[in-house]
Amino acid sequence: MSVRVYTVLVLCTGNSARSILAEAILNRLGEGRIVAGSAGSQPKDEPHPHALRLLEDKGYDTGFARSKSWDEFAGSGAPAMDLIFTVCDSAAAEACPVWPGHPATVHWGIPDPAAAIGRDDEIRAAFELAYGQLEERVRAFLDLPLGDMAMPELVKELRQIGETAN
Repeated sequence: MSVRVYTVLVLCTGNSARSILAEAILNRLGEGRIVAGSAGSQPKDEPHPHALRLLEDKGYDTGFARSKSWDEFAGSGAPAMDLIFTVCDSAAAEACPVWPGHPATVHWGIPDPAAAIGRDDEIRAAFELAYGQLEERVRAFLDLPLGDMAMPELVKELRQIGETAN
């Protein structure tokens, strides 16, 4: 019996912090079950340095990390996604492209650590908080009986995770 592999795209406006963190967490924890990417509607020039530093401190290879437009995932020849996660409220409210494969969308709003101001340790704490919230949600996702769930049931559960997990 083969394991279903879910393709996931994580969207945020700038694709510099939350979506990069979520992409890394999904690929690490979901290895063999999840293939994740991330993008933004208005991508920054590069990932946020605090996001990269946090991932490196947690043992991630950050070679994958680059800010990219969601257009890379919407055109002809783009991989079909099973799920689209939005992690910022502004991306969730935007008119999205038509995605190949017509994936289900789920909103997992996370406060923007890139908007944090203050001392370096305060900014680091905002990134740690976002990472922790994303990791908790990804773990809850992976704890679901994925092989036994139809997509509508999975989407319902994922939306509930986004509403309750913190």
